[in-house]
Amino acid sequence: MIPQLFVESIDLGDGRSITIETGRLAKQADGSVVVRIGKTVILGTVVSSRKASPGIDFLPLTVDYREKFAAAGRFPGGFFKREARPSDSEVLTMRLVDRVLRPLFPSDYHAEVQVMIQLMSHDEEVMPDALAGLAASAALALSDIPFETLISEARVGRIDGKFIINPSRAQLELSDIDMMIGASTDSIAMVEGEMKEISEAEMLEAIKFAHEHIKNQIAAQERLQAAFGKKEVRTYETEKTDDAIYAKVKAAAYDKIYNIAKVGSAKHERSAAFDAVKEEVKALFTEEELAENGDLVSKYFYKTNKEAVRNVTLDLGTRLDGRKTTEIRPIWCEVDYLPSVHGSALFTRGETQALATATLGTSREANQIDSPSEQGEEKFYLHYNFPPFSTGEARPLRGTSRREVGHGNLAQRALKNMIPAENPYTIRVVSEVLESNGSSSMATVCAGTLALMDAGIQMIRPVSGIAMGLITDGDRFAVLSDILGDEDHLGDMDFKVTGTSEGITACQMDIKIDGLKYEIMEQALAQARDGRLHILGKLLETLAKPNADVKAHSPKIITRTIPGNFIGALIGPGGKVIQELQKATGTTIVINEVNEEGVIEILGTDPAGIEAVLAKIQSITFKPQMGEAYEVKVIKMLDFGAVVEYTAAPGNEVLLHVSELAWERTENVTDVVNMGDVFQVKYLGLDPKTRKEKVSRKALLPRPPREEKKE
Repeated sequence: MIPQLFVESIDLGDGRSITIETGRLAKQADGSVVVRIGKTVILGTVVSSRKASPGIDFLPLTVDYREKFAAAGRFPGGFFKREARPSDSEVLTMRLVDRVLRPLFPSDYHAEVQVMIQLMSHDEEVMPDALAGLAASAALALSDIPFETLISEARVGRIDGKFIINPSRAQLELSDIDMMIGASTDSIAMVEGEMKEISEAEMLEAIKFAHEHIKNQIAAQERLQAAFGKKEVRTYETEKTDDAIYAKVKAAAYDKIYNIAKVGSAKHERSAAFDAVKEEVKALFTEEELAENGDLVSKYFYKTNKEAVRNVTLDLGTRLDGRKTTEIRPIWCEVDYLPSVHGSALFTRGETQALATATLGTSREANQIDSPSEQGEEKFYLHYNFPPFSTGEARPLRGTSRREVGHGNLAQRALKNMIPAENPYTIRVVSEVLESNGSSSMATVCAGTLALMDAGIQMIRPVSGIAMGLITDGDRFAVLSDILGDEDHLGDMDFKVTGTSEGITACQMDIKIDGLKYEIMEQALAQARDGRLHILGKLLETLAKPNADVKAHSPKIITRTIPGNFIGALIGPGGKVIQELQKATGTTIVINEVNEEGVIEILGTDPAGIEAVLAKIQSITFKPQMGEAYEVKVIKMLDFGAVVEYTAAPGNEVLLHVSELAWERTENVTDVVNMGDVFQVKYLGLDPKTRKEKVSRKALLPRPPREEKKE
């Protein structure tokens, strides 16, 4: 018997609708839903353990998003025909959902939670990542897992000044905004996206537009929850508490921490001072008390530390390192730091440092994208590395982390629209984070800008970035420019904004409190603009404009377009011609067929080698015109004529028949021309008898007068 199906619909206001349904699939999960729009089908499930693992004092939440190749009627690429490790795009979608959900579980809920979202059927007109947050929240709504409030996510685009909700990939190509917003009914929780130099006011408009649609999506979840039958929230073992221990820890530590925080100090000095206070607090307890409640002492010390540090900023307007709320840390930069790379830059802001490199290549080096929901390539891409030594730690290296993928993607989106469309190179920027105490992703944007300019890439405009923070107690608030790592952990908002002198190019915002007012967000954006323009000024002091050309040791790239019917001749049998040409000239030659034409990319460091390739292309594609005169050179002597080569197209040969040498009868070819002679010939087209090209020397010579016949 087919189980009952519960369905709710969400009208997007433009003829499209999203349905969320439950009751038929994955019924052993704690909660499961199917989300549909067009031909897209997404399955969202959630399961949580009934008990927390011993010793766990955090929420072990895993958000997993996967796209099945069968969903698009395709096979996985490569030798191994099975979906394996997640792609970068899948990881980015996981992060988008995780960042909204994680703060909404009770702070004392430590049982393992696994949210799994799967693309089961794909529609080319639908971008599935915009539906992942809706699927996750709806699955939680139907479960008995404790969860504070329902949420959803939506993508916003804008074409010709008109906002679009959840646009297709084709629409995004025309859009100047691509933003993903996550929110509850009352509050914005997450914003991430890229823009083409929009204003702060326009960004707020886009957020508000998305929020209205998100409210509709949450209302549909509530209707589905009511129809299905809201489950009673499960009971779980809460954290142990002890008010007496908390009072003792706070009385002993608060004033000392407050006094350390208000002085202003460097990261390691400050950490050592806080650790000393913690040891003093622990000394107030016996070994037996610490054995039984040492975890509570540490927990309450952290809570006291957080409260004291936040109050220093709210009370005095000063921060852990002594700065005012709007003050940016000292900045110094250097370009051309690495002698062998195509472009390099070192950017240091306070205790955060990034070393970026730019590498130039042909379209062959483009980053290939092959996923069920997207196929294509990127000619500009950025990779971000965050080694443990950057924070003074020693920890295992287990491949690229989700955080590294996310931070690199943010920096890539910040810079990519400032690469000119006519740029011929494929560009890879790599950021090595060497020190970190506050927003290494924004340091990556700044270092990346300088590395590109140092490499000779003619950026439309340079880009800088800044990380903003927020501390509020409900009545008072302070917006912090250029936050430290500690301010990120202890604060209520992490808001990264990148842009040029003309507008915003990317953003990433995570809000950790409910009910953040738009007025505070507006102030944060205005303060961020002042900060990033200050940082941009420091970049331009180091390098005012891009270098006029690429470095001497960097490859130069020249592009040429030839008719499609000449591609085979340039490649040669089995690639012989192009391979020999690359070897002889020291160049890399890439040929792409576009609209029945051959687009040729020539990459090399030696100008002479590039010129030799251009000459060969000209030779192969040279087509003499009927009746025109051309200069030729004799390269071979035959009994019945001479083989000549067009001097404008070396290698392009034609037979000059003995009958076309001169008007007079020619007995021997050598009576008229010899090896190496250079002269003009007239092109006569194809000989109707031999069907071969025909040229004539005599056609350009005066015709001798005819002799009169004697009587």
